[in-house]
Amino acid sequence: MGFANVEGFDGRWIGTDESGKGDFFGPLVVGAVLVDDETEAQLVAKGIKDCKVLSDAKVRALAVSIREICHGHYVELELLPSRYNALYQQLRTEGKNLNQLLAWAHARAIEDLLQKEPCRFAIVDQFADERQILSRLMAKGKALTLIQSHRAERNIAVAAASVLARDRFLARLDSFRAQYGMEFPKGASAAVIAAGRRFAAERGREALIEVAKVHFKTMEEI
Repeated sequence: MGFANVEGFDGRWIGTDESGKGDFFGPLVVGAVLVDDETEAQLVAKGIKDCKVLSDAKVRALAVSIREICHGHYVELELLPSRYNALYQQLRTEGKNLNQLLAWAHARAIEDLLQKEPCRFAIVDQFADERQILSRLMAKGKALTLIQSHRAERNIAVAAASVLARDRFLARLDSFRAQYGMEFPKGASAAVIAAGRRFAAERGREALIEVAKVHFKTMEEI
């Protein structure tokens, strides 16, 4: 899915996806995976799917398989909340929004992967004008043929990237749990608000910048 009618396609491509975009707690993570015909078959055989249709336990297990199959051909770009919040604030002062931050993160993940392995094709989920990503790619990335597609997660490389990104996100929530001795629920629900209030009561509201995306409306209720 994605490259069947693309001129010059050589059977090797990068897929990217992000995790944590809609979660108050935790980082933003972008995964990028380079796939070829051989690794595509192995990933399909393992049952790799978009992380949104998988349980957390299945995500954790499949991530191990993806890293083994695609050894050296993947990147996990993690923006911890403190870094994420600083970047978001910087973009807002420039009149930009979350889509520009996502575009930068996807471009950076692609560029980091191209430093490891050359590739001429990439597919990304459609979240913004493709020029937002292309304009942020550096020398290696400028030569890419980039496709943006709605429901790009149907592509095996994007699905694999989604699993790696979600696994890294879940691992960071586990790390926060161990560090702070409390649960950090996913999403932006009432349970998240309650956890945010507990964290703020114990460590100060300003400390939320270290564990949460503080531009969320959730912050107004804490």
